[in-house]
Amino acid sequence: MRRDICATVAVGVLLCAAQAFGQAAKARETTPEIPFDSVSFIKKMPPGLYMGEAIGVATNSKGHVFVMTRSGESRVFEFDRDGNFVKEFGEGSYGYGFAHGVRVDKDDNVWSVDEGSNVILKYAPDGKLLMVLGKRPDSIDQLNRMPGTAPYSGANRPYSFHRPTDVTWDPQGNIFVSDGYTDSRIVKYDKNGRFIKSAGTRGSGVNQFSTPHGITADAQGNIYVADRGNSRIVVLDNDLNWKTTFETVGAPWGLCISQGTPQFLYSTASSGTVMEVENAAITGEIYKLQLDGTVLGRFGKAGKALKEFASTHTLDCRNPNEVYVAEINAWRVQKVTLRPSSSSSSSRD
Repeated sequence: MRRDICATVAVGVLLCAAQAFGQAAKARETTPEIPFDSVSFIKKMPPGLYMGEAIGVATNSKGHVFVMTRSGESRVFEFDRDGNFVKEFGEGSYGYGFAHGVRVDKDDNVWSVDEGSNVILKYAPDGKLLMVLGKRPDSIDQLNRMPGTAPYSGANRPYSFHRPTDVTWDPQGNIFVSDGYTDSRIVKYDKNGRFIKSAGTRGSGVNQFSTPHGITADAQGNIYVADRGNSRIVVLDNDLNWKTTFETVGAPWGLCISQGTPQFLYSTASSGTVMEVENAAITGEIYKLQLDGTVLGRFGKAGKALKEFASTHTLDCRNPNEVYVAEINAWRVQKVTLRPSSSSSSSRD
């Protein structure tokens, strides 16, 4: 019986992978390339420390860049606009276990998302801890859990998470969390961290998710979810009601929406954490979309050279033609500058 179940699961995984790769290949074939330049952003790390896996990246209103990394342990660093180290947030924090993302809100507060500790931390710009969402699992509760697995929980508890992945906010400051690997839901809190509601179960239908891996919001308060396991971007209204899906850009890992008017949505179709050869040939690019799902173009491909992306995990696109890319495999953050054609800019931008 166990062998039959494993075989069934394996077949399902292969079918899902084949579907995702097919969508990614089609997206690449039908989407124009956007010319761009890139540089490796981080110039100076703290003494004696080297960059590990770049898991999260975000910018503040001053142009400073925040990176969450797995460098033996999870850490959050701030760099100036030239890539020089400024300071660290929460060194040795109990809220860090296995990094998953960092975001900066409209007031320049810095938020870390940790799937290992099930904790989301809010820091003031000066590094003072302002809020804790979630609770780190007690050691005794972890004795029966296999490392590296993500069994569906469906616990749907108001104030605890199960491997959360990302956080965003609407213009009123309400907090939205993608939760994540084992709960497959989106959770809404008010600006003070009080639970409002949640939506989603595991699956591929309406009001279902399979690894909601990233989340972002537009100026109207609509919520965009990187539904990675279903190879689609899901759009929800501010009350977490289902609006639509975009299924034209492969399997999204990270999302971001630019500021200003109009706003643009960026989505990354990554090639897996180990960059398998067969995956790298058809994934790795980053897509630029209008908020109605119209795909404007793509840039990059899988690889470890500059202008290539080695398992992109998250993105920041505060400025519409300037994108910061956090890569798992290459242990770096690239700063990308897009050079859209004048005809494309005038007709689409």
